Amino acid sequence: MSRIRKALTAAASLVDPRVYLHGLRVLHYYGYSHVSQVRKLDRGANVTFAPNVSFRNAERITIGAGTRIGEHSTIWAGNSTGRITFGEKALLAPRVTVTASNYGIVQGIPPMDQAKVEDDIVIGAGTWLGADVVVLAGVHIGDGAIIAAGAVVTKDIPADAIAGGVPAKVLAYRTQSGVPARAAGAVA
Repeated sequence: MSRIRKALTAAASLVDPRVYLHGLRVLHYYGYSHVSQVRKLDRGANVTFAPNVSFRNAERITIGAGTRIGEHSTIWAGNSTGRITFGEKALLAPRVTVTASNYGIVQGIPPMDQAKVEDDIVIGAGTWLGADVVVLAGVHIGDGAIIAAGAVVTKDIPADAIAGGVPAKVLAYRTQSGVPARAAGAVA
């Protein structure tokens, strides 16, 4: 009896108009967060990104030549002023979030009812942001810096630094030999 019930349930889902309406909602979201935004980007030659990257306020996003943005990444400029700039050949792994806008945190007022706090983000040339990195408003990441997977970048990171953690801290620096030089005060 359970096989028949499963078959009937499956058949009913094929004729349920809500299934198709949900599909239209998904297509609308994709169009809004990717297709309509891509044409607003200021991007250099040979920029590549996955078709499921989400952009917001793309007219305030500049992507340097040769940059690659991984699958399911979210690149959101501010609604009114916060800009995002990527240098040439920046490399973003999957699921990186870069947002130039945050909600306020005044006690007694729901965050969604507060004015947004927007500030520019600059991600330097030749940088590498690992999987699941989050970069918050106002951060500047120097040229050649590497941000470890899962890091949350809340403050500036200097050029050629290797940073990781929550919040991200400089752990070492890149060297000509490829052997990282430990940062002052870094824990072994």
